[in-house]
Amino acid sequence: MSVELSPEEQYRWITKDLQEVLNAQIIKDVLEKEKRPLRLYWGTAPTGKPHCGYFVPMIKLAHFLKAGCEVTILLADLHAFLDNMKAPLEVVQYRAKYYEFVVKSILTSINVPINKLKFTTGSSYQLGEKYTLDIFKLSNIVSQNDAKRAGADVVKQVSNPLLSGLIYPLMQALDEEHLGVDAQFGGVDQRKIFVLAEENLPSLGYKKRAHLMNHMIPGLGQGGKMSASDPNSKIDIIEDPKVVRKKVNSAYCAPGDIKDNGLIAFLEFVVQPIQELLADKEGVFKLEINRPEKYGGPITYTSIDELKADYESEKLSPVDLKSGVAERIVDLLAPIRTQFDASPEFQAAQKNGYPEVNPKGEKKVKKSKDKGSRYPGAGKSESPAPETAPASATETITETLEYTKLE
Repeated sequence: MSVELSPEEQYRWITKDLQEVLNAQIIKDVLEKEKRPLRLYWGTAPTGKPHCGYFVPMIKLAHFLKAGCEVTILLADLHAFLDNMKAPLEVVQYRAKYYEFVVKSILTSINVPINKLKFTTGSSYQLGEKYTLDIFKLSNIVSQNDAKRAGADVVKQVSNPLLSGLIYPLMQALDEEHLGVDAQFGGVDQRKIFVLAEENLPSLGYKKRAHLMNHMIPGLGQGGKMSASDPNSKIDIIEDPKVVRKKVNSAYCAPGDIKDNGLIAFLEFVVQPIQELLADKEGVFKLEINRPEKYGGPITYTSIDELKADYESEKLSPVDLKSGVAERIVDLLAPIRTQFDASPEFQAAQKNGYPEVNPKGEKKVKKSKDKGSRYPGAGKSESPAPETAPASATETITETLEYTKLE
């Protein structure tokens, strides 16, 4: 495909629908002067369960491949571990596998070829001698305040932050060099880390890279992005259809408000771009809303601008918008759920990466209270509790290892 496209056309696909591009000239030089494919990477830290917001970077990966780019997907397992200890390393490794399954299933569900993608984990190279030495070098020129500011929109912020939160943005900057890319792609929330990389990598003798940023999908509440760490703001990739409808019905959706509306943003930045990919034609859009006859009957929109205009004028109600968006999300997730249900490995990665604290059907065992000898009826005989032998230390350790060991 890249042979058929001119450098100008390649650049247009690479930057299509992005919110911001830093150092665009680097991209143009690769395409026009060096006349080779652009090498870039997208990284994701496997923390909370992936949600529908992940469709946005997946759409851009499709654009990059269409432009003939060489794309690496970094499953940043060590970054996930450093993000305020959200999970131990053993669990993070399961989560990295789950993320890989999710990314591949999303891409295949929207007909994006994955055979040209390269997957790698951070731990496969970030524990090497050269990388470690670069961490020391970079930490010797980046101040504590600069590192904290760089990770402010990415690393979980707490009142007494751990040192790991300062290492996180330094590693993300160094990944550009150690992955051998020309550009890094991420959400606009990564901007401060991108600037940190641009300002400091040259001090280590490394070149500047271009940085590509996509829009962030608003969450289901009022304000804020859709976040893996906030279950009320997101819809998981393998969410049950009933839960999808319930969450969408509960979403913030003020009448006439098209600016602070996560559902309209989802239509604009997810639904329409996917429909364009599937039809291989730009400008394609279709949303069917099964509206009751007493409120005007079913309606179909073939233009996102027309839908926005109708909603802003309150010709389209929040209830009807929610109904149409919910069914569209259910349709998008259906092939992913099918892949999940058909793959024991996919299911195992999810189960081991996100173990239930209190599995369904498991009742908590009530502890008998020590009532002492001064309560009414204390003198009456009570049935003795059956004796159970305490577990030995060896048995306890074995059970723990069985729980955490990797497949």
